[in-house]
Amino acid sequence: MRRKTKFFKPLFSENKMTHGTSYYLRQAWKQPTREMLNERMIEWRASNAIEKVEKPLRLDRARALGYKAKKGIIVLRVRVKRGGRTRKRAGVKGRKTRKQTNRKTLKMNYQWVAEIRAARKYRNLEVLNSYKIGKDGKYYFYEIIMVDPSKPEIKSDRTLRWIANEKNRKRAERGLTSAAKKSRGLRDKSPKKKVRPSLRAWYRQGK
Repeated sequence: MRRKTKFFKPLFSENKMTHGTSYYLRQAWKQPTREMLNERMIEWRASNAIEKVEKPLRLDRARALGYKAKKGIIVLRVRVKRGGRTRKRAGVKGRKTRKQTNRKTLKMNYQWVAEIRAARKYRNLEVLNSYKIGKDGKYYFYEIIMVDPSKPEIKSDRTLRWIANEKNRKRAERGLTSAAKKSRGLRDKSPKKKVRPSLRAWYRQGK
């Protein structure tokens, strides 16, 4: 005799689970439309290169990188010019057509450059993290999360108190941020790459 097969009810219903606001923000920023950024970029190009904003544009990305709406944390919008870098030749004489400026390929990514410029503008703040918000034919636009390590609200926060340590001073200039480590090639821990302990130790052979 054949045994009768028993059919069990599924543990979960067939209805799709609902998502929160952060999920839809993240999906919208994967492929931003022209209407989302065109009017904003017109304002960004007309404003200063480093501008303080009231709240982050990409709230989901900012919260994932450590942003909190509390005292001691601000967000900066930084504009960086695209293209190579030129280096002037000082003290040249004679025909200028043979002695033009040399175009150099920048070995730092633009996000790291934006973090350094923000850190130099606000000396009393430290760079926590950053993310890209847009680009056009001439500029890159980033939002930088800055933290004031001297605030008691930061020192009492268990997830942010580490930045108040003296060892974490000038993180952007020393290449200790996430974007800087990616530019330095430190995401991969392979012993074959000549990037550890530093590029200087390998006589700049790593990049």
